[in-house]
Amino acid sequence: MHNPFPGMNPYLEYPLLWPDVHFELIRGIRLALMQAVAPRYYVTVEERMYITTVRSQTLVGRSDAAVIGTPKIKENAPAYVVPVTVFVPVEDEVRERFLEVREQGTNRLITVIEVLSPSHKLPGQGRTSYEAKRRTVFDSATNLVEIDLLRIGEPLPVYPLPHSDYRILVSRAWDRPHSLRYPFDLSEPIPLVPVPLQEDEDEPILALGTLLQQIYADVRYDLRIDYTVAPPEPLLTDEKVNWVKQQLLAGL
Repeated sequence: MHNPFPGMNPYLEYPLLWPDVHFELIRGIRLALMQAVAPRYYVTVEERMYITTVRSQTLVGRSDAAVIGTPKIKENAPAYVVPVTVFVPVEDEVRERFLEVREQGTNRLITVIEVLSPSHKLPGQGRTSYEAKRRTVFDSATNLVEIDLLRIGEPLPVYPLPHSDYRILVSRAWDRPHSLRYPFDLSEPIPLVPVPLQEDEDEPILALGTLLQQIYADVRYDLRIDYTVAPPEPLLTDEKVNWVKQQLLAGL
């Protein structure tokens, strides 16, 4: 089954599904770029890992967190203090994958490509760590392509910050502090993304929308999404809910 949306599918943002979507996007972007940048450059999948303390009632993107309700007290039972449900701090290991374009022979880092996850956009250690890395890249001779296909949380800072459902940042090292931001909404196609290499070199174009459509079909995400049961998360405005319904009626 094809993806019923012309751009980003909001149901792919569901917390339990997004880690799988993220993995497939990283893999797909790598394969697409390798065809365009080899043999002068190669593309690697890198991973950062950190331990974070989770204080909320659910773990981001995890399905194994449960909330146990307060037990019922029988009538005429002895007078006990009624317990209150609380949450204890839990340590969680977080692994985040991203891409690096490096020069063949020298292994020099040319471009970092990040596909954002909820941990990058919600308060906590994940966002703090990513913002620190982002500042390091901005202070270096490395390019950054930052792909944000999530409506959850707060966008990463740029100035000015136009409002949009989704956004892509292309920051060329030789143009900073100027960078290009590609804002787009749910009803719009995902824009073509130039991937900077070195100044005055041709930039390969990443057709992210086409790639996402292909991933949707190949992985059969239609088998994991029930469009008839629940609205996408985060919730949409009434106007966008109506637009989603129209797309589903036309595409399913």
